[in-house]
Amino acid sequence: MPNYTITELAHEFDITPRAIRFYEDQGLISPKREGPGGRTRVYGARERTRLKLTLRGKRLGLTLQEIKGLVDMYESPKDSMAQLNRFLIVLARHRETLEQQREDLEVTLAEIAAHEAQCRKMLEAGKTGKAKPAVKKPSGRVRQAA
Repeated sequence: MPNYTITELAHEFDITPRAIRFYEDQGLISPKREGPGGRTRVYGARERTRLKLTLRGKRLGLTLQEIKGLVDMYESPKDSMAQLNRFLIVLARHRETLEQQREDLEVTLAEIAAHEAQCRKMLEAGKTGKAKPAVKKPSGRVRQAA
């Protein structure tokens, strides 16, 4: 069974060793320790797979807690139906969030487009000399008769 160093995994997945140690601290992966004082981390195929699933979950926008629950379920084949059902629930919730964000983005982009059009119109009016002079508002003071 192949073993990997933290540097090899970091290079393979294009992440930093610090990120891998963070996932270790979060309980997502747990490498074997070797060498004097257990200072050397050794990652097996299981840890590589868990890291790969963790990174896939992050790309999907899942929380580390959601990822941990799914990755932990991945390791027990007898619970594959439970894992799939749980994953469907997580994905449905995440889809709702993303669809709301997309709707919000579309509204914001439409507002930006309207402001851009207004600015361009004002700039064009200024170039052709059709700009309207500023209108002075009345001060609201009432003059008293002398």
